[in-house]
Order: sequence, then C-alpha cells, then structure tokens
Amino acid sequence: MALDGYTDQILPRAARRAELLDAETELRLAYAWRDQRDEQALHRLITAYMRLAISMASKFRRYGAPMNDLIQEASLGLMKAAEKFDPDRGVRFSTYAVWWIKASIQDYVMRNWSMVRTGSTSAQKALFFNLKRVQAKLAREAEAVGMTLDQHQLREKVAMEIGVSMTEVAMMEGRLAGSDASLNATQASDEDGREWIDVLEDDGPGAAEQVEYAHDQACLRGWLAEALAGLSARERHIVAQRRLIEEPRTLESLGVELGLSKERIRQLEAAAYAKLRRHLEGNAPEVLALL
Repeated sequence: MALDGYTDQILPRAARRAELLDAETELRLAYAWRDQRDEQALHRLITAYMRLAISMASKFRRYGAPMNDLIQEASLGLMKAAEKFDPDRGVRFSTYAVWWIKASIQDYVMRNWSMVRTGSTSAQKALFFNLKRVQAKLAREAEAVGMTLDQHQLREKVAMEIGVSMTEVAMMEGRLAGSDASLNATQASDEDGREWIDVLEDDGPGAAEQVEYAHDQACLRGWLAEALAGLSARERHIVAQRRLIEEPRTLESLGVELGLSKERIRQLEAAAYAKLRRHLEGNAPEVLALL
C-alpha cells in the first residue's frame, strides 16, 4: 500500500476497509510472493495487514513522533517481514510481522529522539522503552509494603529487572530527562543576549601558549639559520633540497643538477649534517631533532 498522499486520518480508514485474510489465503499469497515474486500477491498481503502496522504505530505516539512517520516506519517493517517470511515454518504472517514492525518503529523513535545517538543495543532499547514503566511498577510495589526507595535503590532494582548495569540506567535517565537544546539559544538570565556556546571552554591553545610557541619557533629558526651559514653554498643547497622543502628531492636529481654522481651527493649531504650537528650541539641541541 503506497503511503504518498495519505494523511494520518485517511490511511487508517483505508486500512480498515482492506480484506481480512484467512490462513489458507494468506499462505497462498506468501508462497506466490516468495516463489514467483508475484507483486499483486505482495500488495494484497501488505494491504491486509496494514491495519496491524497502524495499530502498532499508534502505541508509539507518546514519544512525540508524527503519526504519518510512525506509520511509514511500520509499513517498512511490514514489507521487511513480507520479504523474509518463510511460509514453510507454519506460523501466521501476522505473528511474524509483529516483530519486524515493532523493531522498525523502535529504531525510528530512537534515531529521532535526540541528535545524540540514544542507543542501539538490545539492552539500551529495553531501557529506552521500559525505563519509566519499570520505575513506576517498582515504586508501587515498594509503596505497597510501606517502603520508600531512594534514587540509588530504584536504579539498582531497575538494573536487575531489565538486566543492565546501574551506569546504563543512570545514563538513560539523563537522556530521557529533557530534549535537545541549541547552543545558539540565548541565556535567559543574560541581559546582553549571550549564547550558551559563548560559555563553552575553548580547547585550543591559550594566548600564553601561543606566545611561547611563537617565541620558541623564532629561536629555532635563528639557531638553524646560524648553523646553515657555516656551510658552503653547495652544502646549503643540498641540505635545503633534501630536508627543508615539502617534497624532498632525490640524490639522483641533485646529482644531475650539480653534475655530480649520486654517491658524491650522498657524501656531501653527510658531511653537511656532521657540520650542522657539531655547531648545534653546543648552541641549540633542540634543533637536532629537525635534522
């Protein structure tokens, strides 16, 4: 059943008018789709059980999602169920489809609950959809025997009931406590209209660190320039082309340029580095790491 153009009032009415399939007809349609890829059989199967998908979608309206979107997700789950249903297993299609419809709706609700991913494991899904219900049930049971559970005790019992850790319970409580808020929203108490993003700590280097870094770099450049000045013009050229440019040149290319052999260029390079090290060891050992 196509959903384009339907509203959340029209679609349920159309679904209610769909045929009710008996077990024999349902089985025949399932075989026709699985074995012959009969699209008309698939359409009849999906249309007949669209009311089931809509009924399940309506149970998730309390999570704030638009009903049309919930129905769309439910129908996707229904189509996945039809694609994977094996009529040879001897179960009704509706029994099998319920699980796919529910999973599809739950995934949609959790994806759209918050910009931050709420959870994807089975334990996290169980917490998301059952936390408040389990909390209320445990509170009622404690009240019935004259007990009052504090937050720690309640979390402990919820964790045991659902089979998760107390840390996961605490984290899910925080995620369900409120909706997302924009960092560009203005602080209500700020007369100057300052946004929340303005109070976030900057992870970048502070002014003092930037000044210190710039000073150190200037010193290193000065020491290196002084050491290079002690080399011959040819040695400075080889060092610059081998170590001080973004894409270092090969010994062979420098040999062609200077009319020398590759081995001679290597010897000149080694001699130049030795001179640089001798100069820097006594004046600026920090620069040695650059060579």
